[in-house]
Amino acid sequence: MSAQRPNGAWGRARWRTVVVGCAVMTAVALVSCGLVSDAEDPPPVPRVTTTPRAVPTTACTVSALLVPSCGAWFGVAANPLGDESWDEALPAFEKVLGRPVDIAHYYNSSPKLFPAEDMVRRAREPGKKRLLLLNWKPEMGRTWAEVAAGDPEVDAAIDAQAQYLRTTFPERFFLTIHHEPEEEVEPAAGSGFTAKDYAAMYRRVALRLKAKGVTNAVLVMTYRGAPHWGAQPWFEDLYPGDDVVDWIAEDPYIFGPDPEYSGGIGQAVNRTQRKYPQWPGFYTWATTKHPGKPIMLAEWGVSRNLGEVTRSAVFATMPDQLAAYPQVKALVYWHETDFGDIGATRLKAGDPSVSALRTALQSPRLKPPAVPN
Repeated sequence: MSAQRPNGAWGRARWRTVVVGCAVMTAVALVSCGLVSDAEDPPPVPRVTTTPRAVPTTACTVSALLVPSCGAWFGVAANPLGDESWDEALPAFEKVLGRPVDIAHYYNSSPKLFPAEDMVRRAREPGKKRLLLLNWKPEMGRTWAEVAAGDPEVDAAIDAQAQYLRTTFPERFFLTIHHEPEEEVEPAAGSGFTAKDYAAMYRRVALRLKAKGVTNAVLVMTYRGAPHWGAQPWFEDLYPGDDVVDWIAEDPYIFGPDPEYSGGIGQAVNRTQRKYPQWPGFYTWATTKHPGKPIMLAEWGVSRNLGEVTRSAVFATMPDQLAAYPQVKALVYWHETDFGDIGATRLKAGDPSVSALRTALQSPRLKPPAVPN
């Protein structure tokens, strides 16, 4: 989703607590049984072909393209709550979760150079190293077609960004170029915003960065991924090419009351709708059309409007459900107090759902290796 992202660079008695806790756990168990069905009959999945490169961990490895051989990275786009800054919001989220995240997601726009000093500090924080997922809109008011054709001012900004990355941030990081383009496509020829214009824009930016010596960016193509968009006749034209895409991402959310949107994470990863019978689900589409590419949820969240019983069940069933979708290698949570029709996805200290999420992330299915140097 794209609402509310930054512009620019961008006491109860003890017995009562016990009774309530037991009731919640029982309800979660019952709801969980229903959610497990989301992952039944998974699509055939091509084998991941990325060759891993060993890093100092006890059991697992991380490839040159930041693909963990076991588990999945867990990250967050920690939106500021109240008077927080984006930099303060990240450790505040981690305090509630009870652990550092693996990925910190930030939003940027040209001509401001990134990662900013606070982002670099979070990436390198001793004992809390994090991979950066840097979301970048490079157009500076131009159309996609104008960028693809080589707008001089945009090219100069890309070159400045490349120089900045080479001299400031040599670590590997995830880079997505203009996420969720579907809602901005204007299909009419000559609009400058057709799906093919987007693909050409993405390619030019990616290839120019590479030509200017940026070798540490792991490129992510990020879709909204909802059935409505996948069913559009131009959807396939958005893809810029396997040579400039290292990961494929989608941004699914779990919210109600529509049962096609309020199920477990298995439903979200591969969501279909009766209204769009031709759409096979994002995971099925991505792994069929582009086998071997790791899948990321670059944004996802579970609405507080669903209630703690359902939210807890969604988190608790994640390991079992994601076992059916083995190419999902990163889960980056969208943490927000008010997010349009979805509502708040915030995690609050003391929520039973936080405990359920913490436990799920420690499961063998989801626990990744250490963040590499």
